[in-house]
Amino acid sequence: MITKLATEVTTLAAEGASEHNPIIPLWQEVVLGVIAFSILCFVLMKFVFPQMEKTFAARVDAIEGGIKRAEVAQAEANQLLEQYRAQLAEARTEAARIRDEARADAEGIRQDVLAKAREESDRIISSGQEQLAAQRESIVRDLRAEVGTLAVDLASKIVGESLADEARSRGTVERFIADLDSAGTTGGRR
Repeated sequence: MITKLATEVTTLAAEGASEHNPIIPLWQEVVLGVIAFSILCFVLMKFVFPQMEKTFAARVDAIEGGIKRAEVAQAEANQLLEQYRAQLAEARTEAARIRDEARADAEGIRQDVLAKAREESDRIISSGQEQLAAQRESIVRDLRAEVGTLAVDLASKIVGESLADEARSRGTVERFIADLDSAGTTGGRR
């Protein structure tokens, strides 16, 4: 029985082998291949390709977003740089203005101090001149009295008379001093 079955399988295989061309596939295999390929394409299109598209879109967004964020950050940095430059220029202008004001204030203070010093100097000079005039007057008065006394004593000795009389001696001294003043005034003007 086994031999008979083995002979029959060999006969059928020989018949089937002679009928089938190995270059052309069997129609059952082609149908099965088309169905398997269709299922594979459906699974790829339904599940895999959308995920790949999402991943690709996320990468594109990340790259483009990164570029946009970098551009925005660059623009902000440029804007801050311009603000800092403007603030620096404003600070320099303000410093120059303050420096000029300080110079003007210093010059004003200097002028005030000089004016006060001149006033004080003039006051001191005036006071000194007044003191000198007062001292001169005092010295002249003292000298007149002493010169008068000396002149009377000298005249008494020369003339030989006594000029002790107050009125006479005073008049004589006054005339003498007046003569000295007039001689000194005309002599000083020459």
